[in-house]
Amino acid sequence: MTEIICGVDVSKRRLDAHVAPSGVFASFDNNPAGIADLAAFCRRHGVQLVAMEATGGFERMAFLLLWQASIACGLTNPRSVRRYAEAMGILEKTDRIDAAIIARFAVAKALKPTTPPTASQQRLNALVMRLRQVTDDLTVQKQRRSSATNREVANSIDEVIALLKRQARTLEGEIGSMIDDDPLWAQLDAALRTKGLASRTVARLLAELPEIGVYSNKAVAKLAGLAPLANDSGARAGKRHIRGGRAGIRSILFLIADIVRRFDQSLGAFHRKLTAQRKPKMVVRIALARKLLVRLNARARQARAQYALAT
Repeated sequence: MTEIICGVDVSKRRLDAHVAPSGVFASFDNNPAGIADLAAFCRRHGVQLVAMEATGGFERMAFLLLWQASIACGLTNPRSVRRYAEAMGILEKTDRIDAAIIARFAVAKALKPTTPPTASQQRLNALVMRLRQVTDDLTVQKQRRSSATNREVANSIDEVIALLKRQARTLEGEIGSMIDDDPLWAQLDAALRTKGLASRTVARLLAELPEIGVYSNKAVAKLAGLAPLANDSGARAGKRHIRGGRAGIRSILFLIADIVRRFDQSLGAFHRKLTAQRKPKMVVRIALARKLLVRLNARARQARAQYALAT
């Protein structure tokens, strides 16, 4: 039996929907009322899966509200969809065409539903994201303060810095309380913490990489974009490069791995070995971050297993 899939092209204000294989098309507002109309449209046409691209947040409300309406949704990579269109010889690009391409891509890929985050996971994600924003703003304001020569300007910046510090402390407290109040998160927090890896980083791992301890080492490394991809053809063995993955979590792993290796003897020895072999600096950074992630994934897997036995 052919699966009925609705491809949805998401923009800030509109949701353009194409049902495959029937080819029915409709357009909706990207707001709660429009999403409710989209859900009704999907029910009328017997849609079994809604496929949409991860477009930097514009898809988030539709994704969550459709799941709440008991309509399964799957997210896919926009770059993959675009390359699929080009491979099919479709070079034109409009919202209507994009919606049809997303539906066709979902059929060809046999796209599976993407599990929606729980309410707690959504709140943790939002708080961690806001803490990152506040921390970044604080860094900018401190840089401005160091170059401020006018007393009034300096005082103004000091007020902003004080406000940002208060907000950072409040957010850290809320995040800490959330983790402490959730038995699984508390166990993961205890398992993942190590010298050089503080509670703020653990919270970011739980928010941005909730699959830690669930996926295999290879799969979780690929999620973080730390798995070098094969580039071989015939007798040629090409250089392997990392590509894709979650840039935010990868960047923090680069930073944390360099800190942790100063306290961890085996990780430090691994770093010295690669450096002695004159490996390029970026190769060393990737290898170190991946090794740390694999260790954290193993600890998280053990913590999850212990939690499952205890419950």
